[in-house]
Amino acid sequence: MNKQKDIIVLEPVLTNKIWGGTKLKEEYGYQAEGNHIGECWGIAAHPNGDCVIKSKNMEGMKLSQIWKEYPELFGRSKRTEEIFPLLIKIIDAKQDLSIQVHPDDDYAKRWENGSLGKTECWYILDCQKDASIIIGHHAKTKEELSKLIQNGKWKELLQEIPVHKGDFIQINPGTIHAIKGGIMLLETQQNSDVTYRLYDYDRISNGKPRQLHIKKSIDTITVPTEPLGSLVKKTRGFVKNKLNKLYRCQYYDVFCLEVIGFCTVEQRYPFLLVSVVEGGGFINSIGVKKGNHLILPYNYGEINFEGEMKIIASTSYDDTTANVFWE
Repeated sequence: MNKQKDIIVLEPVLTNKIWGGTKLKEEYGYQAEGNHIGECWGIAAHPNGDCVIKSKNMEGMKLSQIWKEYPELFGRSKRTEEIFPLLIKIIDAKQDLSIQVHPDDDYAKRWENGSLGKTECWYILDCQKDASIIIGHHAKTKEELSKLIQNGKWKELLQEIPVHKGDFIQINPGTIHAIKGGIMLLETQQNSDVTYRLYDYDRISNGKPRQLHIKKSIDTITVPTEPLGSLVKKTRGFVKNKLNKLYRCQYYDVFCLEVIGFCTVEQRYPFLLVSVVEGGGFINSIGVKKGNHLILPYNYGEINFEGEMKIIASTSYDDTTANVFWE
């Protein structure tokens, strides 16, 4: 069978978190035990979560396996990256997440056993009317930053902004950030699970406070913080039935597609990761609904979308394909 022309359907990996809730089960229909399901790793090929393929011709294989064994599915006869470059999550924050920061590639490679760094972005799927996030800080120098952290002056240090459904937020390495309770979002990120906790509200897990990473956090936090205008984007007014670009950086392109009725999109990227976040319908002959995650492989051609649904999609390039596929 020609694997190159088949849509790859994945089985998500669900994880319990101290701050998680039940919405991922109730609203997305994911099957998981417990009442603290914080994350759905919808498209993942990481040691801490490796999605199983549901498509018949590759059924039971892991995403990490097909990345290595079938590089032609991802736009290269031989990929230069050793690991799948992206990780797609849906996060349900019933309670506030810890105040945290992520390292860049160089720092993670040196201090986290060769791991990738973690550049990520958020698309707000749902939130309360008065929802907000932590992003950035008010310190002007590293010395001021360190002093505020050591003295626990969180209100003086942290920058908090309101968010609404449909907002897009880019989180670069070195950016202090935290998702607050009542927010559900889709996260597109580098394939990394490295997080440095700066503050965790003194919560207890398994009888003791969760580990903090103060020195590594201070090492990696960008001072001064990046301007919010470069990180936060409103997404109202996008054209329906069109693949609208949300953001581009060296690690990913992220798109939003709102299907009303019928539309056709040309798959001209090395691969296209697709998450259905609202509604349902058909992608070519495959029935899809809210919570489904798929990969459209290289050279797939035209994709027919039918129904009423919202999709967040993304792709990634290696050094040899960037100039070919970027507009």
